[in-house]
Amino acid sequence: MATDRVLSMTCFRLVLCLLCLAPAAAMAQGYRLDTLAEGLDHPWSVAFVDDGRMLVTEKAGRLLLLDAQGQRLAEVEGVPPVFDKSQGGLFEVLPAVDFADSGMLYLSYAHGDAQANATRVLRARLQGERLVEGKVIFTAEPMKDTPVHYGGRMCWHGDGTLILGLGDGFDFREAAQRLDSHFGAIVRLNADGSIPQDNPFVGQSGALPAIYSYGHRNVQGLLCDSDAVWAHEHGPRGGDELNRIERGVNYGWPVATHGIDYSGARISPYTQVEGMRDPVVHWTPSIGPSALARYTGDRFPAWQGDFFVATLVEPGVRRLQMRDGAVVAQQRLFEALGTRIRDIRSGPDGALYVLTDGADAALIRVLPAD
Repeated sequence: MATDRVLSMTCFRLVLCLLCLAPAAAMAQGYRLDTLAEGLDHPWSVAFVDDGRMLVTEKAGRLLLLDAQGQRLAEVEGVPPVFDKSQGGLFEVLPAVDFADSGMLYLSYAHGDAQANATRVLRARLQGERLVEGKVIFTAEPMKDTPVHYGGRMCWHGDGTLILGLGDGFDFREAAQRLDSHFGAIVRLNADGSIPQDNPFVGQSGALPAIYSYGHRNVQGLLCDSDAVWAHEHGPRGGDELNRIERGVNYGWPVATHGIDYSGARISPYTQVEGMRDPVVHWTPSIGPSALARYTGDRFPAWQGDFFVATLVEPGVRRLQMRDGAVVAQQRLFEALGTRIRDIRSGPDGALYVLTDGADAALIRVLPAD
């Protein structure tokens, strides 16, 4: 019994030491992790609007308005109904390029029911604490009967068009190689939802004109960096990818992949196929990439221009050191959080913002240690 008590006390002290070492480790890295908001219910994205305010989406269909310190100001009214099941729900909130003047927001979400659902985008104006003038500008085709692999990330291309990443619906992966559906595609739209006439497949028989690139599995990270578009996608078991997106290019899924099926079966014997673009980086085993940001602030000069990838499989975030469009090194950061990360953003104040995942999640601000 005395030995048991000694072992219990030793374990207790070890846990205390580990808890003390976590923030110390972060400080040693030159940053600190400040919790701004807690008790978030499966949040999915964070965006910055005027006066330092922030918007946070929650998967069940809530859009929260927070002040610059993370205090909840309101739940925004007028959000459309969402299909909240498995991976479905409310995804991204993206302010318009001219939000300061127009007040326009873009919401991506799962629309429909268990028998027929798809990724949809709504455009609406934020008036006070309510969305008004809502208009659906895009619905992926065709509808599907699976509650998974929606994609949902959006960003603004340097030419003012809207880029939206989609998924293959899981059961429809072969369709990612076809142009007559939006499965496994990245699409490009004008701000009003119309089709840019310079999209690569406009006028091609049997092709949906919104498609910008194809051969993707489940795009959950998008970054519009000047005129370049970057995306990462989930592989199955292994084969997560980071790609530089170019118009009309086929990115291979499921013909070329570094991943295997969840059953252990081989999906394809090929990791490279002529005419299909190889990834810039692939992660095998999977890291579960869930969001992508480029650091543009001045608080961390050593991070300037680097990419940050939120991850769901390993705790923390991947920093990708970028040189001339290539990944030259990777570093794992913020592991002290010890949880899945759903979103990451470079804030207008020069800080990084991290949104954890789950039923009791938090919004974290990353600042220099000093």
